[in-house]
Amino acid sequence: MVNECERGESDMKRLLSFTKIAALLICLAGFLPAAFLHAQRRPAPAKGPSVAWKAPVQGQPGDYVGEDTCKACHSAEAAQFDKSPHAGIAPKGATMGVACEGCHGPGKAHAEAEEKAAGDPAKMEAGMKLIYKFDGSPKEDSARCLRCHTTGTPQDAFQHSVHASAGVSCIDCHSPHPVQVADAGKPQLQPAQGQFFSVPRQKEENAWLTDGLLKKPQPELCYTCHRTVQAQFALPEHHRVPEGFMKCTDCHNPHGTMNRHQLTKAGWETCVKCHVEKRGPFVFEHAPVRVLGCTSCHTPHGSVNNFLVKRREIRLLCLQCHTVVHTTPEVSGLHGQANVPHSRGGFQASGPCTRCHVAVHGSNFDEFLLR
Repeated sequence: MVNECERGESDMKRLLSFTKIAALLICLAGFLPAAFLHAQRRPAPAKGPSVAWKAPVQGQPGDYVGEDTCKACHSAEAAQFDKSPHAGIAPKGATMGVACEGCHGPGKAHAEAEEKAAGDPAKMEAGMKLIYKFDGSPKEDSARCLRCHTTGTPQDAFQHSVHASAGVSCIDCHSPHPVQVADAGKPQLQPAQGQFFSVPRQKEENAWLTDGLLKKPQPELCYTCHRTVQAQFALPEHHRVPEGFMKCTDCHNPHGTMNRHQLTKAGWETCVKCHVEKRGPFVFEHAPVRVLGCTSCHTPHGSVNNFLVKRREIRLLCLQCHTVVHTTPEVSGLHGQANVPHSRGGFQASGPCTRCHVAVHGSNFDEFLLR
Protein backbone atom coordinates (compact mmCIF):
# COMPACT_ATOMS: atom_id res chain seq x y z
CA MET A 1 0.00 0.00 0.00
CA VAL A 2 1.09 3.58 -0.69
CA ASN A 3 1.48 5.77 2.31
CA GLU A 4 -0.95 8.66 2.25
CA CYS A 5 1.74 11.00 3.64
CA GLU A 6 4.17 10.06 0.85
CA ARG A 7 1.44 10.52 -1.75
CA GLY A 8 0.62 13.95 -0.36
CA GLU A 9 4.28 14.93 -0.27
CA SER A 10 4.70 13.83 -3.91
CA ASP A 11 1.65 15.83 -4.97
CA MET A 12 3.04 18.86 -3.17
CA LYS A 13 6.38 18.55 -5.00
CA ARG A 14 4.62 18.29 -8.34
CA LEU A 15 2.53 21.34 -7.49
CA LEU A 16 5.63 23.35 -6.57
CA SER A 17 7.37 22.28 -9.77
CA PHE A 18 4.33 23.27 -11.81
CA THR A 19 4.20 26.62 -10.02
CA LYS A 20 7.87 27.29 -10.76
CA ILE A 21 7.44 26.43 -14.43
CA ALA A 22 4.31 28.59 -14.69
CA ALA A 23 6.12 31.52 -13.04
CA LEU A 24 9.02 31.13 -15.45
CA LEU A 25 6.71 31.10 -18.45
CA ILE A 26 4.90 34.18 -17.19
CA CYS A 27 8.21 36.00 -16.81
CA LEU A 28 9.28 35.02 -20.29
CA ALA A 29 5.91 36.01 -21.71
CA GLY A 30 6.32 39.44 -20.17
CA PHE A 31 9.95 39.82 -21.25
CA LEU A 32 9.69 38.78 -24.88
CA PRO A 33 7.02 41.32 -25.93
CA ALA A 34 9.00 44.02 -24.14
CA ALA A 35 12.13 43.04 -26.03
CA PHE A 36 10.24 42.95 -29.32
CA LEU A 37 8.62 46.31 -28.70
CA HIS A 38 12.00 47.77 -27.85
CA ALA A 39 13.19 46.89 -31.34
CA GLN A 40 10.04 48.36 -32.86
CA ARG A 41 9.95 51.46 -30.69
CA ARG A 42 10.20 54.80 -32.42
CA PRO A 43 13.51 56.49 -31.49
CA ALA A 44 13.36 59.48 -29.18
CA PRO A 45 13.95 62.85 -30.86
CA ALA A 46 17.18 64.69 -30.21
CA LYS A 47 16.80 67.21 -27.42
CA GLY A 48 18.96 70.03 -26.22
CA PRO A 49 19.28 73.81 -26.08
CA SER A 50 18.99 75.69 -29.35
CA VAL A 51 20.92 78.81 -28.36
CA ALA A 52 23.76 79.84 -26.09
CA TRP A 53 22.91 80.94 -22.57
CA LYS A 54 23.54 84.61 -23.36
CA ALA A 55 24.40 86.79 -26.30
CA PRO A 56 28.05 87.75 -26.79
CA VAL A 57 28.98 91.31 -25.96
CA GLN A 58 30.23 93.39 -28.87
CA GLY A 59 31.70 96.83 -28.35
CA GLN A 60 31.84 98.98 -25.25
CA PRO A 61 28.84 99.47 -22.92
CA GLY A 62 28.80 103.18 -23.72
CA ASP A 63 28.14 102.47 -27.39
CA TYR A 64 24.60 101.23 -26.69
CA VAL A 65 21.50 103.37 -26.34
CA GLY A 66 19.01 100.75 -25.19
CA GLU A 67 15.85 99.24 -26.56
CA ASP A 68 13.62 102.21 -25.69
CA THR A 69 15.55 104.49 -28.04
CA CYS A 70 15.09 102.01 -30.89
CA LYS A 71 11.36 101.74 -30.21
CA ALA A 72 10.93 105.49 -30.66
CA CYS A 73 11.39 105.10 -34.42
CA HIS A 74 10.92 101.37 -35.05
CA SER A 75 7.74 100.81 -33.04
CA ALA A 76 6.16 98.27 -35.42
CA GLU A 77 9.26 96.07 -35.47
CA ALA A 78 9.63 96.34 -31.69
CA ALA A 79 6.00 95.31 -31.13
CA GLN A 80 6.57 92.08 -33.07
CA PHE A 81 9.96 91.48 -31.47
CA ASP A 82 8.47 91.71 -27.96
CA LYS A 83 6.19 88.76 -28.79
CA SER A 84 9.05 86.53 -29.94
CA PRO A 85 11.23 84.23 -27.79
CA HIS A 86 14.20 86.55 -28.33
CA ALA A 87 12.66 89.21 -26.12
CA GLY A 88 12.92 87.06 -23.00
CA ILE A 89 16.54 85.90 -23.33
CA ALA A 90 18.40 88.97 -22.03
CA PRO A 91 19.75 88.18 -18.51
CA LYS A 92 18.59 90.37 -15.66
CA GLY A 93 20.98 93.21 -14.89
CA ALA A 94 22.84 92.85 -18.19
CA THR A 95 23.66 96.06 -20.03
CA MET A 96 23.26 94.34 -23.39
CA GLY A 97 21.28 91.21 -24.05
CA VAL A 98 19.27 89.88 -26.95
CA ALA A 99 17.58 93.13 -27.84
CA CYS A 100 17.73 95.30 -30.94
CA GLU A 101 21.44 96.02 -30.52
CA GLY A 102 22.17 92.40 -29.76
CA CYS A 103 21.73 91.64 -33.46
CA HIS A 104 22.20 95.00 -35.19
CA GLY A 105 25.21 96.06 -33.16
CA PRO A 106 25.81 99.26 -31.08
CA GLY A 107 23.29 101.94 -32.02
CA LYS A 108 24.60 105.12 -30.41
CA ALA A 109 26.28 106.47 -33.56
CA HIS A 110 23.24 105.59 -35.66
CA ALA A 111 20.77 107.20 -33.25
CA GLU A 112 22.79 110.41 -32.97
CA ALA A 113 23.20 110.65 -36.75
CA GLU A 114 19.46 110.21 -37.34
CA GLU A 115 18.69 112.84 -34.73
CA LYS A 116 21.06 115.33 -36.31
CA ALA A 117 19.73 114.60 -39.80
CA ALA A 118 16.48 116.41 -38.95
CA GLY A 119 14.65 114.86 -41.90
CA ASP A 120 17.39 115.36 -44.48
CA PRO A 121 17.18 112.26 -46.75
CA ALA A 122 20.90 112.26 -47.59
CA LYS A 123 21.96 112.51 -43.95
CA MET A 124 19.40 109.89 -42.90
CA GLU A 125 20.76 107.50 -45.53
CA ALA A 126 24.26 108.11 -44.23
CA GLY A 127 23.06 107.43 -40.69
CA MET A 128 21.58 104.09 -41.76
CA LYS A 129 25.09 102.95 -42.74
CA LEU A 130 26.24 103.29 -39.11
CA ILE A 131 24.30 100.19 -38.00
CA TYR A 132 24.07 96.69 -39.41
CA LYS A 133 20.86 96.27 -41.45
CA PHE A 134 21.31 92.60 -42.47
CA ASP A 135 21.90 93.59 -46.08
CA GLY A 136 25.35 92.04 -46.32
CA SER A 137 26.41 88.75 -47.82
CA PRO A 138 24.61 85.55 -46.76
CA LYS A 139 27.70 84.52 -44.81
CA GLU A 140 27.81 87.82 -42.89
CA ASP A 141 24.08 87.78 -42.15
CA SER A 142 24.15 84.19 -40.94
CA ALA A 143 27.23 84.84 -38.81
CA ARG A 144 25.20 87.30 -36.75
CA CYS A 145 22.68 84.61 -35.89
CA LEU A 146 25.23 81.85 -35.39
CA ARG A 147 27.00 83.77 -32.63
CA CYS A 148 24.18 82.61 -30.36
CA HIS A 149 22.72 79.63 -32.21
CA THR A 150 25.77 77.42 -31.85
CA THR A 151 25.04 75.04 -28.99
CA GLY A 152 22.08 73.16 -30.46
CA THR A 153 22.24 70.22 -32.84
CA PRO A 154 19.81 71.77 -35.38
CA GLN A 155 22.22 74.61 -36.25
CA ASP A 156 25.75 73.34 -35.61
CA ALA A 157 26.19 72.04 -39.17
CA PHE A 158 24.72 75.02 -41.00
CA GLN A 159 28.10 76.26 -42.25
CA HIS A 160 28.49 72.98 -44.18
CA SER A 161 24.87 72.64 -45.30
CA VAL A 162 23.50 72.75 -48.83
CA HIS A 163 21.59 75.93 -48.04
CA ALA A 164 24.73 77.75 -46.89
CA SER A 165 26.64 76.67 -50.01
CA ALA A 166 23.74 77.95 -52.15
CA GLY A 167 23.89 81.39 -50.53
CA VAL A 168 20.80 81.02 -48.35
CA SER A 169 21.09 82.91 -45.08
CA CYS A 170 19.06 82.68 -41.89
CA ILE A 171 16.94 85.73 -42.66
CA ASP A 172 15.86 84.27 -46.00
CA CYS A 173 13.65 81.86 -44.04
CA HIS A 174 13.35 83.40 -40.56
CA SER A 175 12.19 86.83 -39.49
CA PRO A 176 12.76 88.02 -35.89
CA HIS A 177 10.22 90.86 -36.24
CA PRO A 178 8.00 90.83 -39.35
CA VAL A 179 5.98 94.04 -39.57
CA GLN A 180 3.29 92.34 -41.64
CA VAL A 181 3.16 88.66 -40.82
CA ALA A 182 0.62 87.92 -43.58
CA ASP A 183 -1.45 89.74 -46.17
CA ALA A 184 -4.93 88.28 -45.71
CA GLY A 185 -6.30 90.05 -48.77
CA LYS A 186 -3.76 88.65 -51.21
CA PRO A 187 -5.10 85.64 -53.15
CA GLN A 188 -2.92 82.55 -53.11
CA LEU A 189 -3.01 79.45 -55.25
CA GLN A 190 -3.74 76.44 -53.03
CA PRO A 191 -3.31 72.78 -54.00
CA ALA A 192 -6.44 70.68 -54.26
CA GLN A 193 -5.23 68.31 -51.54
CA GLY A 194 -5.22 71.12 -49.02
CA GLN A 195 -8.86 71.92 -49.81
CA PHE A 196 -10.37 68.43 -49.61
CA PHE A 197 -8.20 66.92 -46.85
CA SER A 198 -6.75 69.36 -44.35
CA VAL A 199 -6.17 70.00 -40.69
CA PRO A 200 -7.01 73.25 -38.86
CA ARG A 201 -4.47 75.94 -39.65
CA GLN A 202 -3.13 78.47 -37.21
CA LYS A 203 -3.22 82.19 -37.78
CA GLU A 204 -0.14 83.54 -39.51
CA GLU A 205 1.17 85.28 -36.40
CA ASN A 206 0.65 82.21 -34.21
CA ALA A 207 2.36 80.02 -36.80
CA TRP A 208 5.27 82.47 -36.90
CA LEU A 209 5.70 82.29 -33.13
CA THR A 210 5.37 78.53 -32.78
CA ASP A 211 7.28 77.35 -35.86
CA GLY A 212 10.75 78.84 -35.53
CA LEU A 213 9.89 82.44 -36.51
CA LEU A 214 9.52 81.40 -40.14
CA LYS A 215 8.44 84.03 -42.64
CA LYS A 216 5.82 81.64 -44.03
CA PRO A 217 4.45 78.38 -42.64
CA GLN A 218 5.63 75.09 -44.04
CA PRO A 219 5.49 73.93 -46.79
CA GLU A 220 4.78 77.28 -48.47
CA LEU A 221 8.16 78.60 -47.38
CA CYS A 222 10.02 75.61 -48.83
CA TYR A 223 8.02 75.78 -52.04
CA THR A 224 9.40 79.25 -52.82
CA CYS A 225 12.65 77.55 -53.91
CA HIS A 226 11.77 73.86 -54.29
CA ARG A 227 9.20 74.12 -57.07
CA THR A 228 9.88 70.64 -58.43
CA VAL A 229 9.10 69.13 -55.03
CA GLN A 230 5.85 71.09 -54.93
CA ALA A 231 4.90 69.53 -58.27
CA GLN A 232 5.67 66.05 -56.94
CA PHE A 233 3.40 66.59 -53.94
CA ALA A 234 0.56 67.36 -56.37
CA LEU A 235 0.69 63.79 -57.73
CA PRO A 236 -2.03 61.32 -56.68
CA GLU A 237 0.20 59.31 -54.30
CA HIS A 238 2.19 61.47 -51.88
CA HIS A 239 3.00 62.02 -48.25
CA ARG A 240 0.44 64.20 -46.50
CA VAL A 241 2.49 67.40 -46.60
CA PRO A 242 0.05 69.59 -48.64
CA GLU A 243 -2.78 68.58 -46.30
CA GLY A 244 -0.84 69.75 -43.24
CA PHE A 245 -0.43 66.35 -41.56
CA MET A 246 3.35 66.44 -42.11
CA LYS A 247 6.04 69.09 -42.45
CA CYS A 248 9.22 69.17 -44.51
CA THR A 249 11.29 69.29 -41.31
CA ASP A 250 9.85 65.92 -40.22
CA CYS A 251 12.29 64.33 -42.68
CA HIS A 252 14.81 67.06 -43.54
CA ASN A 253 16.96 69.34 -41.42
CA PRO A 254 17.32 72.62 -43.36
CA HIS A 255 20.29 73.64 -41.21
CA GLY A 256 22.36 70.73 -42.50
CA THR A 257 23.29 67.19 -41.55
CA MET A 258 25.91 64.65 -42.54
CA ASN A 259 23.23 62.63 -44.36
CA ARG A 260 22.14 62.74 -47.98
CA HIS A 261 19.49 65.30 -48.92
CA GLN A 262 19.88 66.79 -45.40
CA LEU A 263 17.81 64.00 -43.89
CA THR A 264 17.38 64.03 -40.14
CA LYS A 265 18.50 60.39 -39.91
CA ALA A 266 20.84 58.29 -41.99
CA GLY A 267 19.29 56.25 -44.80
CA TRP A 268 16.17 54.29 -43.96
CA GLU A 269 16.16 55.49 -40.33
CA THR A 270 14.30 58.62 -41.43
CA CYS A 271 11.46 56.55 -42.88
CA VAL A 272 11.09 54.06 -40.03
CA LYS A 273 10.48 56.88 -37.56
CA CYS A 274 6.90 56.69 -38.78
CA HIS A 275 6.83 53.33 -40.61
CA VAL A 276 7.83 51.42 -37.50
CA GLU A 277 6.50 48.11 -38.81
CA LYS A 278 9.26 48.18 -41.45
CA ARG A 279 12.06 48.66 -38.92
CA GLY A 280 12.69 45.03 -37.98
CA PRO A 281 15.09 43.57 -37.09
CA PHE A 282 14.41 40.71 -39.48
CA VAL A 283 16.14 37.36 -39.66
CA PHE A 284 16.18 37.58 -43.48
CA GLU A 285 16.55 41.18 -44.60
CA HIS A 286 16.08 42.70 -48.01
CA ALA A 287 19.52 44.09 -48.77
CA PRO A 288 18.49 47.33 -50.59
CA VAL A 289 16.60 48.49 -47.50
CA ARG A 290 19.80 48.57 -45.46
CA VAL A 291 22.31 49.44 -48.20
CA LEU A 292 20.49 51.81 -50.56
CA GLY A 293 17.57 52.83 -48.39
CA CYS A 294 13.87 53.11 -49.07
CA THR A 295 14.41 55.47 -52.01
CA SER A 296 15.81 52.60 -54.06
CA CYS A 297 12.21 51.55 -54.70
CA HIS A 298 10.07 54.50 -53.54
CA THR A 299 9.85 58.17 -54.45
CA PRO A 300 9.27 59.93 -51.11
CA HIS A 301 7.59 63.14 -52.30
CA GLY A 302 5.03 61.85 -54.78
CA SER A 303 4.29 59.35 -57.52
CA VAL A 304 1.57 58.24 -59.92
CA ASN A 305 2.05 54.65 -58.73
CA ASN A 306 0.69 52.87 -55.68
CA PHE A 307 2.85 52.87 -52.55
CA LEU A 308 5.03 55.60 -54.10
CA VAL A 309 7.01 53.01 -56.07
CA LYS A 310 9.22 54.19 -58.91
CA ARG A 311 7.70 51.93 -61.60
CA ARG A 312 4.10 51.15 -62.34
CA GLU A 313 4.66 47.38 -62.65
CA ILE A 314 6.17 45.79 -59.59
CA ARG A 315 7.98 43.10 -61.57
CA LEU A 316 9.80 45.72 -63.62
CA LEU A 317 10.84 47.43 -60.41
CA CYS A 318 12.25 44.18 -59.05
CA LEU A 319 14.06 43.35 -62.29
CA GLN A 320 16.13 46.52 -61.96
CA CYS A 321 18.24 44.59 -59.44
CA HIS A 322 17.21 40.95 -59.75
CA THR A 323 18.83 40.19 -63.07
CA VAL A 324 21.06 37.19 -63.71
CA VAL A 325 23.94 38.09 -66.00
CA HIS A 326 25.81 34.76 -65.75
CA THR A 327 24.77 31.60 -67.58
CA THR A 328 27.07 29.13 -65.88
CA PRO A 329 25.51 26.05 -64.23
CA GLU A 330 26.42 27.46 -60.82
CA VAL A 331 24.79 30.87 -61.35
CA SER A 332 21.93 31.07 -63.82
CA GLY A 333 18.28 31.80 -64.16
CA LEU A 334 15.60 29.14 -64.31
CA HIS A 335 16.20 26.95 -67.38
CA GLY A 336 19.40 28.88 -68.07
CA GLN A 337 17.68 32.03 -69.32
CA ALA A 338 19.81 35.10 -68.72
CA ASN A 339 18.37 38.21 -67.00
CA VAL A 340 15.12 36.43 -66.03
CA PRO A 341 14.97 34.77 -62.57
CA HIS A 342 11.97 32.62 -63.61
CA SER A 343 11.00 31.04 -66.89
CA ARG A 344 9.34 33.16 -69.55
CA GLY A 345 6.06 31.30 -69.16
CA GLY A 346 6.12 31.27 -65.39
CA PHE A 347 4.84 33.62 -62.72
CA GLN A 348 7.31 36.31 -63.71
CA ALA A 349 5.50 36.90 -67.01
CA SER A 350 1.97 36.68 -65.61
CA GLY A 351 1.96 38.63 -62.35
CA PRO A 352 3.88 40.82 -59.90
CA CYS A 353 6.72 39.41 -57.81
CA THR A 354 4.86 40.35 -54.64
CA ARG A 355 2.24 37.71 -55.41
CA CYS A 356 4.66 35.22 -53.83
CA HIS A 357 7.39 37.34 -52.27
CA VAL A 358 5.08 39.22 -49.97
CA ALA A 359 7.63 40.16 -47.27
CA VAL A 360 9.61 42.54 -49.47
CA HIS A 361 10.96 44.57 -46.53
CA GLY A 362 12.19 41.53 -44.59
CA SER A 363 11.06 38.19 -43.22
CA ASN A 364 11.59 36.19 -40.06
CA PHE A 365 10.64 32.86 -41.67
CA ASP A 366 11.85 32.54 -45.26
CA GLU A 367 15.14 33.56 -46.90
CA PHE A 368 13.37 34.24 -50.20
CA LEU A 369 10.91 36.62 -48.50
CA LEU A 370 7.98 34.41 -49.42
CA ARG A 371 6.15 35.17 -46.18
